Order: sequence, then C-alpha cells, then structure tokens
Amino acid sequence: MGPGTFARGDGSIKATTLPRKPREGEERDGPADLAGSALLISKPGITTGVGLAGLAGMVLAARGMPGPAVVLPCLAMIIAAASGAAIVNGILDAPMDARMPRLSVRVEAMKKVGSQGTLALSLGLILASLVVSYRFFSGMTAALVLAAVLSYTVLYTLYLKRRSPYGTIPGGIPGALPVLIGYSAVAGRLGADGIILFLVMLLWQPPHFWALALAHMEEYRDAGVPVLPVALGEPYTKILIFLYAVSLLPTTLALWAFGYCSGVFALIAIVLWCFFLLSCYRNVVGRRRYRRAFGASILYMMGILLAVIVDVSARPLY
Repeated sequence: MGPGTFARGDGSIKATTLPRKPREGEERDGPADLAGSALLISKPGITTGVGLAGLAGMVLAARGMPGPAVVLPCLAMIIAAASGAAIVNGILDAPMDARMPRLSVRVEAMKKVGSQGTLALSLGLILASLVVSYRFFSGMTAALVLAAVLSYTVLYTLYLKRRSPYGTIPGGIPGALPVLIGYSAVAGRLGADGIILFLVMLLWQPPHFWALALAHMEEYRDAGVPVLPVALGEPYTKILIFLYAVSLLPTTLALWAFGYCSGVFALIAIVLWCFFLLSCYRNVVGRRRYRRAFGASILYMMGILLAVIVDVSARPLY
C-alpha cells in the first residue's frame, strides 16, 4: 500500500475521474472492459507484493504454512484493503497523475470506471476487508488493517507526499504493515520476528521508490510532487539509496541471528543483498539506468519474502 510497495497532461479532477460520454454511434465499454479498468486502478502489482508480505507474516507467526482456512480469508482481506486504498490514492492523486505521461493508462481506466463507480469500488473493498478482519480474526487485526488504509490514503497521499521530500520514509509504513496484519491474524498478537520483517520492508521501500523517482524525476517535477531528487537533487538521493540499501543486510540477518530463520536463509539473504547493492551501483551510480535498479529492488524483496516463507515452512516446529 505504501509509496514503494512493488509501483507508482493539464488535468483537473473532473477531467480525470468522470467518464466520457460516448459520441453518437459509439459503443459503450462492455463489462469486460470495465472489469479490466477496475483491476488496473487497483494497482495489481502492488497488491500482489502486499499479499506476499502478508503471507510471510502468517508463516512466521505459525512457524510454518497455516491451513487454507486461515490463509485464504487473510489474503483476501489484505488484498481487498490494499486494492481499496490504492483506488482512493488514485482518486486523490488524479490531478497530479494527469500530468504524468507514464500514468496515462491508469488515468484512462479511471475515466472508464467513472467517479461514482471508482469511489463505490474503493469503499466496498475497504469495508469488506474490515468486516473479514474483525469477523474471522481479531480486533487487533482489524485495527492494523484500518491503520494501513488510513496511513496510506490520509497520512501519505494527502499530507506527506505533497509536503515533504522525506515523506517516503514514514510513507513506507502502510506497505510494511501487511506483515504485521498477517502475523496478528494467525497469532492474535505481534512477535519480534514479525517486527523484524516489518522493519526490513520499512527500510527497503525508500530506496525502492527513490529509484523510481530518479527515473521519472521530470514528470514528478511537472506534477508538483516534491520527491527527494526534485527537492534535494540526484547526488543526495543516490547517497541515501546506498545508505538504506546497506542497512538492509544486518536487519534481514537479524531473523537468522535470533533463530527465526536458518543459516540457509542467511546465505540467500546475503546473495540477494549483494545482487541489490551491485544493481544500485551499476544502474544508479555507474549509469543512469534507474528503472533497472527499480526492477532489481522488486526482485530483491520478493526473493527475501519467498526465502522467509520457504525457510520457515521447511523447518520443524519448536
């Protein structure tokens, strides 16, 4: 749900959220087109990563893979909340998105769904997620889901993103909370292992997003978004990317140091970290191939989450 969770022209809100009336003789969009547009504005790439993070939290809490009676409603709850929050983010950011060519497809998808349909879809998904979290799990889980939605839509989208170049740092909280949501759904509490993985995701999201911000710096500038490279320059942004990337290794290895994951996980984490750091050096410092660094960042975090899931699921209970 957060700014860096696996993605992110005169446009006014009206121009980007209201459906275009078809001209005479022109066919309206069919159900399949509307469904495809609705899927697009829910940011499926981000929600997939969020679901994987939630599954990793569940596995840590259960010390293995929970049964489908837990996994399926929990994943549905997390993905619904993330999708609903992503749509609200799109509604609120519509004027800015209309000035960013890379988001033109999403803007057109919002036009097709329409303002009323978009709002109804987002609220329906969020409400369904809250109902499932409280009905099937606990008040703590429901509170964490609500915190993730509000911190993304209100704290980050409405306030931090528009006012501070450092907004991405606390803005990573909603993207990391699915780990704790999944953990609390299984255990009914929070544990140190879940908090460590939460911190890993929190540290990963700023350099992940800053690589994207570097790649599309001029678009963010034109849209009036004070992302770090726009506000404070490329050299400073690159330094922070490396500082955060370096901090990922000791934080990730804490899962092994405290006995939550095996030595095999530690070895995989080191290899993935070297891959990520090398990609940052080659594509951020050596050359201005920022999209490659952004892609490597996604592969790094997906690898870490999958390594946690497989490693913990394969170990005997203790």
